Amino acid sequence: MSMELNEIQKQAVLQTEGPLLLLASPGSGKTTTIIKRIGYLIEEKGIPPRRIKAVTFSRASAHDMRERFKTLYPQLTPVDFSTIHSLAYEVVREHFRVIQTPFQIIEGEANSAELETIDSEQQPLHKKIILRNLFKAITGENITDDQLDELTTYISFIKNKMIPSEQWSTVKVEVPQAERILRDYELFKQSGTRSLLLDYDDMLVVCEQILAGDESLLRKYQERYDYVLTDESQDTSRVQHAIIEKLVQRHHNLCVVADDDQSLYSWRGADPAYLLNFKQVYPDAMILFMEQNYRSSKEIVEIANTFIQRNQDRYLKNMFTQNPPYKPIEIRSLDDYGNQAKYLVQEIQQLENLTEVAVFYRNHSSSIALMNAFDRAGIPFYMKDADNRFFSHWVVEDILNFMRMTFTDKRPDILEKIHLKFNGYISKQQMAALLEIHNDESVFDNLLNRVPVQDYQVKQLTMCKETFQQMKGMPPLHAIHVIRDRLGYEKALEKMCERLGFRKEYLIGILNTLEEIAAGLTTMEEFASRLKYLESALRTSRSKRGQNVVTFSTMHSSKGLEFERVYMIDLVEGVLPSKDDKENAEMMEEATRLFYVGMTRAKKHLELITYKKRDGAEVTESRFVTAVRSIQNPPKESETSHPATVEPPINPNAIRTATELIEGETVQHRAFGAGVIVKVSHERIHIQFQAGEKALAMTTCLEMGLLERKNGE
Repeated sequence: MSMELNEIQKQAVLQTEGPLLLLASPGSGKTTTIIKRIGYLIEEKGIPPRRIKAVTFSRASAHDMRERFKTLYPQLTPVDFSTIHSLAYEVVREHFRVIQTPFQIIEGEANSAELETIDSEQQPLHKKIILRNLFKAITGENITDDQLDELTTYISFIKNKMIPSEQWSTVKVEVPQAERILRDYELFKQSGTRSLLLDYDDMLVVCEQILAGDESLLRKYQERYDYVLTDESQDTSRVQHAIIEKLVQRHHNLCVVADDDQSLYSWRGADPAYLLNFKQVYPDAMILFMEQNYRSSKEIVEIANTFIQRNQDRYLKNMFTQNPPYKPIEIRSLDDYGNQAKYLVQEIQQLENLTEVAVFYRNHSSSIALMNAFDRAGIPFYMKDADNRFFSHWVVEDILNFMRMTFTDKRPDILEKIHLKFNGYISKQQMAALLEIHNDESVFDNLLNRVPVQDYQVKQLTMCKETFQQMKGMPPLHAIHVIRDRLGYEKALEKMCERLGFRKEYLIGILNTLEEIAAGLTTMEEFASRLKYLESALRTSRSKRGQNVVTFSTMHSSKGLEFERVYMIDLVEGVLPSKDDKENAEMMEEATRLFYVGMTRAKKHLELITYKKRDGAEVTESRFVTAVRSIQNPPKESETSHPATVEPPINPNAIRTATELIEGETVQHRAFGAGVIVKVSHERIHIQFQAGEKALAMTTCLEMGLLERKNGE
């Protein structure tokens, strides 16, 4: 099956020998090019499929690539498409079999709720359970889901960055005793059981160590593959790069496909700097720029291309398209956060083809309010990376326990779960004494009459008892207000944030989302049922992929997707970019890339949604939205004191016509310096610079005046 390739794509297909870095802008036909390159190796160069290894970032992309290959080349045997973890597992298994060391993988599909039902006395061999138990043993507290997430991310980061143990203390982490937990975790995996225990990150680390130390096994894998290709390499970590480097040491036939502008996982150890230093690792490497976007309208491509150039640590690229204009990017500024989901419902319920509609957000927490609003409006949805943790979060459980106390105040077991979180000031000792009383009377009466309490507590406990009685039968929204304010739950949360380092905005956000769910419901039973129903709807939404439904996705998970209509929401300072982003230049660049990835998923309709107020407080629109607005509608010279920052200065010596570009002549590029024109085609100018050959977009160079004859010749 023949498919028309542009000049750069053809070059990427034909350049099979030696190291190649293929920098693929969004929508540039990357997968087609990769598949055609593999097809060319097999059909034209006669390479057996088993001698070619294609490494992808995820199982899903390995599967997709295999299917694409079968579609394009039904007559050929597919090559080995796999993840780096799968390759590492193969190496590890073979090595341990030879040295007769039993090992066990301690990760897999299991959610927190399932894991908590396992008897912890038996020390189940699952990463999350082992870490839970170590946290409890070391700190005396139960670890929260958020802390467990941060702890596993901290461990992943250290392993993927190959950080030596003496430097673990330098890695920033909010989880108490994280370094000590990690040391005990490593010890337990090596000596706590009869088998060596490995998690997914260990597999990579151990694989790299094996290839570094076992020469015969390394040679075996080096001789197995003549050509290696890695996809989504901007998300690859240092240890993953080290594995691939060892694999191609002999022949250097490595094709690395990546886009440094779409690198989003530094917190997990991804290392985009590796791409920028590619020439240092492989001095003879060729670097090709796939800059033509086939996906999006002219407006989206031009704005996104200008927007990403605010980043400094990147290859200089100019994404362009020959797609026609459609309409400007829409910026929607709403008065209040509460209007956001309503606005989306109004817009989207008028559309028929929901398959081509997506709503993107930075944080999982944004999805719950969306899901609630869309479900009420009867608009079906698919959640790409559904996260059920909201419904099991301890704040949600607290609110439900407060509500349970309004049905009966005779259950000390319920009070025990919330007694430190409202203004009854009940101590742990008083709670322990209360649990010893079994007379089926009000817990407040028992505290006042049968447990020693301080004088100041009498009034507080009496008031709390009355408040719970008044809440009986109250609509759930009103009840949550009372819990937050009169019972002092919100103040208790603030103190916990100060003491334990929780993020206050996140916890308050959960309360606000619960209020949105409670709105319009008449009883607390309805509220509890609604939460159960939404949790179930979230689970079942995963099975709706490919149906006529709206896609909800985090911006991180949107990579690789494309839709006719994209809505990006919650675009305010503090969310995107976050407070942490603003304090760190590298994180700010990553937040910029995240916004860029979201924008470039849209084919024609792109809408950026911001608002002026949230939860009664004023908020500022995201600086990224402001940047898009100013790129789209640049201020007139009279409106700005720095007109030069809007338009690059006109270069009177710039080459403006294609006829002035002559092969063999030396030209000066504004960013890359002096270079010799190697080849000129109708789309591209190939120039050999000191840093290597670059293929530049003809129209961009001419329109922007990027080239001039050396010394104005």
